[in-house]
Amino acid sequence: MQEESLAEKERLKLIRLAGIIALAGNLILCSAKLVVGFISGSLAVLADGLDSAGDVAIACMTLIISAVISRPSDKDYPWGHGRAETTGSMLLSFIIFFAGSQLSISAAKKLYEIFRYGLEVPVPSLPAVIVTCVSIAGKILLAYSQHIIGKKADSAIISANAQNMLSDVIISASVLIGIGCAVFFKQPVLDPVVAFLVGLWIIKNAVFLFKEINIELMDGNTDEELYRKLFEAIRSIDGVTNPHRARIRKIAAYWDVDLDIEVPPDMSVREAHEKAEAVSAAVKKSIPGIYDIMIHVEPAGLICEYEEEGFGLCEADVYKTRKNND
Repeated sequence: MQEESLAEKERLKLIRLAGIIALAGNLILCSAKLVVGFISGSLAVLADGLDSAGDVAIACMTLIISAVISRPSDKDYPWGHGRAETTGSMLLSFIIFFAGSQLSISAAKKLYEIFRYGLEVPVPSLPAVIVTCVSIAGKILLAYSQHIIGKKADSAIISANAQNMLSDVIISASVLIGIGCAVFFKQPVLDPVVAFLVGLWIIKNAVFLFKEINIELMDGNTDEELYRKLFEAIRSIDGVTNPHRARIRKIAAYWDVDLDIEVPPDMSVREAHEKAEAVSAAVKKSIPGIYDIMIHVEPAGLICEYEEEGFGLCEADVYKTRKNND
């Protein structure tokens, strides 16, 4: 337990570090892009600055969440406060979606005014090109740092932020192409066009993030490899048969496991308990990050219609699915 406590403290330190790095880096880039965007009149640069403003909000959220998830379990939250990280990631997807929607709508209105009323659009200035180049370099460094820290901390929100920053690199590169064409080829209409496409890209990322986080919030699990490891660990214990009604759900960086096993019907309660403890130890060794494991012991040969209950997997279910996929 002490080792787990130390590991959790180290994880929280990494999450806070990632939040501070992201906050400082994005605050600088956001300020630069918004100022240059307003001065140069570039809608694409303003759009990129708006996206970075969202990243600043994400970094602040990460720091707040690191304080929430550090709280120990209590009677109101017996599984701890780890889901605050998941909830924060879900909120993040809505923020990103809103920013992308507003950006696309603004760019679409600008394009409508240009083609419908012949609105004159100013050509972005050279500083807009420079600040976008700086943004690309800065986002690459931030994305790399978030990816490394997110992997070490096994943090959903940091990993999502790293993916978001990689998308930002593509966004800034697109903005650079649009502004470059507008400046050097005197085609300012490309600026709102790029801004509109960037908005669509942001929306796509928000939807993808929502779908990923929703699986965890719904206590789902699409990682079949985890079930394979679970059943292999159970199979290593002599006298334990027919593992079934297995369910694995994620709680932040940890796994909560429920399953049924069968033991010989003439086995004593003490012996059955020892078998369950052996299964628990084997599973924890096979699958790192187990928060809790609940094992229900049944006598072998008991007729149980668990297949009709509609939840949980047995070993045959997993390998049947693998065979069909292959």
